[in-house]
Amino acid sequence: MNGVGKACTDMKHKYNKCFNCWFAKKFLKRDSSNDPCTDLFKHYQQCVQKVIKEKEIPIEGLGFMGHSKERPESSS
Repeated sequence: MNGVGKACTDMKHKYNKCFNCWFAKKFLKRDSSNDPCTDLFKHYQQCVQKVIKEKEIPIEGLGFMGHSKERPESSS
């Protein structure tokens, strides 16, 4: 699946490849000490945010999670 904008598609594929490799080879073997994909994710995230602004895609009410975001508390 492609990203939100053509400019971000290559970054998305690079991040997905990196994450899938790290997840299978490290994380599932209980080695979560180093995520080598963090910088790729940040660049991809910045690209997506830029496209969202350029295309004026409404995002009000949507919660975004990333490396620097905390999980929202449950309302129950």
